[in-house]
Amino acid sequence: MKKLQRTVYLLLFFVLLFTGLYFAAEFLIPVALAAVFSMLFIRLCNWLESKGMGRGLASFLCILLFVLTVAAIVLLLSWQLSGMVENMDDMKKRLTALLSNLQQWFQQQVGISPTQQEELVKQQGQSAGSGTGSMLANFAGSIMGILVNTILVLVYMFLFLFNRSHIKKFILKLVPQDEKGKADLIVHRAGKVSQQYLSGLGAMIVVLWIMYGIGFSIVGVEGALFFAVLCGILEIIPFVGNLTGTSLTVLSVVVQGGDSKMIIGVLVTYGLVQFLQTYILEPLIVGEQVNINPLFTILVIVLGEMVWGIAGMILAIPLLGIVKIICDHIPELQPYGFLIGTEKQRQRKTGLIDKLKSIFTKS
Repeated sequence: MKKLQRTVYLLLFFVLLFTGLYFAAEFLIPVALAAVFSMLFIRLCNWLESKGMGRGLASFLCILLFVLTVAAIVLLLSWQLSGMVENMDDMKKRLTALLSNLQQWFQQQVGISPTQQEELVKQQGQSAGSGTGSMLANFAGSIMGILVNTILVLVYMFLFLFNRSHIKKFILKLVPQDEKGKADLIVHRAGKVSQQYLSGLGAMIVVLWIMYGIGFSIVGVEGALFFAVLCGILEIIPFVGNLTGTSLTVLSVVVQGGDSKMIIGVLVTYGLVQFLQTYILEPLIVGEQVNINPLFTILVIVLGEMVWGIAGMILAIPLLGIVKIICDHIPELQPYGFLIGTEKQRQRKTGLIDKLKSIFTKS
């Protein structure tokens, strides 16, 4: 009976938790993003403070570095995109020809002539035209919301970095005296996992930019650097990001008038990069700090998207990694930590030779 009660309470807890996360998303998403991103700069902030710099100035410099990095990436994408806009007329002609061929194929398969197809599209456009004003208003509201949330994230990041010692002391005050050592270890490891995962992910994205850039340039993709940067950035979202980036690249190649050899070249580049990323880059650069079972990796990404959208997909892995650390250090929750984690996480191969051998040998 007690086990049944415990199970019911656990299910009720999860229902209330995800309900609260869903309805409080507008408030919680900037806070969660700021908390995770601020962990990335704790080591740098500590180093600046060790050189005699005040905590406020050190925190501000970390935020400034974050802003400059994001701005540099945006400027790089804009510069590459502006180069592609110069050839927009040719791309429009190819797209028109592609749509014409698609209409002919649709007529052969379904029996609806191109004229009837255009009439259907016009009818849909007229029915949607009445809501154009509201669409523009919603778009403007979305832009304002993004700007406000961006400012909030930066402010929260500064405050988290500035008050990190105070927040840690607060957490330690919540636990009994004999549990403070374990709580301090959990806080330290949770912060360390987030730092290592995010810094490793950033380094891996830079390497992916180089590999995708070289591969797309050899294939002959127009705006190769733009798509290389795009594919690398989308790696922030596991599984979904790389497929999305490659699909957009293939679509762009088709619009640019690329032949089947170029499309195959893009797919081969994607396959090679994914092989190197999975078996070499991730173990060597990102490491296995998070130790999440692939099944739960996919589940938590899907759940994160349902609850918080794209932000939930980005935050899913580091937050689940923190949850796993908490479960691993609390006896009552250790079975859940075991379920979330990998089967052989205590028998990891850390050497380069061992990692390369594991690709071709059974573990």
